[in-house]
Amino acid sequence: MKLDTKKGHVVIENVRPQVDCGLHRAKAVVGDVVEVTAEIFRDGPAVLKAVVRYRGPNDENEGSPGRSSSTKWQETAMEHLGNDEWTASFRPSEIGTWRYQVEAWTDHFATWRRGFMKKVEAGQDVALEVEEGALLLEARLKKVPGKERGPLNAAITASRSGKGPATGFDDPRVTALLDEGVGVLMSRYPDRTGSTQSKPVLELTVDRERARFGAWYEFFPRSTGKPGRHGTFKTAAKHLATVADMGFDVVYLPPIHPIGDKFRKGKNNTLEALADDVGSPWAIGSRDGGHTDVHPQLGTIDDFDAFMKAADRVGIEVALDFAIQCSPDHPWVE
Repeated sequence: MKLDTKKGHVVIENVRPQVDCGLHRAKAVVGDVVEVTAEIFRDGPAVLKAVVRYRGPNDENEGSPGRSSSTKWQETAMEHLGNDEWTASFRPSEIGTWRYQVEAWTDHFATWRRGFMKKVEAGQDVALEVEEGALLLEARLKKVPGKERGPLNAAITASRSGKGPATGFDDPRVTALLDEGVGVLMSRYPDRTGSTQSKPVLELTVDRERARFGAWYEFFPRSTGKPGRHGTFKTAAKHLATVADMGFDVVYLPPIHPIGDKFRKGKNNTLEALADDVGSPWAIGSRDGGHTDVHPQLGTIDDFDAFMKAADRVGIEVALDFAIQCSPDHPWVE
């Protein structure tokens, strides 16, 4: 994963989960907790903040990520685990392709607050730092909705209500700037100027539970006929309840298309077929048609639809083998 130095001093590396540096999608099931981790750092001792940004398959409005309520991106704050490791998670709620990305920035207010508290604890005069804090609050006002600005305005006013040295936690100017409500607002409406966004935006394939696990039964319809007779979709449908009773979720059918006559193999893969050898279903195509046709001995497409309905009635899904190979007498080959 290459470094992203799009903006600022923050570096984001090794965002996970990802497959082959984002070339392929990671996978999950609806409702999974997808944990995203990354290594995030910058020069100097400044405080960092980071979020995981994510959006679902129907949230296609790129907008200006993380900047406006009109965008479709959702965010979860990341937790610093130690060293350069950060983590957060999200839970995909629908099937489709989800996208996710890490954004990180320098939290100038948190950096100021950390240093401010250390100086107050040491009994130093922090009058200059008080003014610095007031300026940080003023600069953030435009990012905070008008109805929520009260605590910030009150803190700015209180921080400038006195003169002379400011020392100790009992000083009203110090107390105002360290108010918990002020800290919450400054965290809720951060200044992300100079932030870094990880590239590329990674993708996640989200599927249903059965995509993770299912019991599959390989089912040859032609084997369901009476001895000496070729089975059909109609005879195969009669066996579906038995398959369901055995606990299978899916019946897997080999190709159901016409089978080639040229170079047809016989029983047990012998190179010479007898007159009654039906051939391999994977040798697709004959004078009866190709990939858009149904083998005439199995029935018609209407018979196949009836087979599908019978499977649905017993709670089984049908999977078809999509085989691209063709026999020499496939109409498309000719």
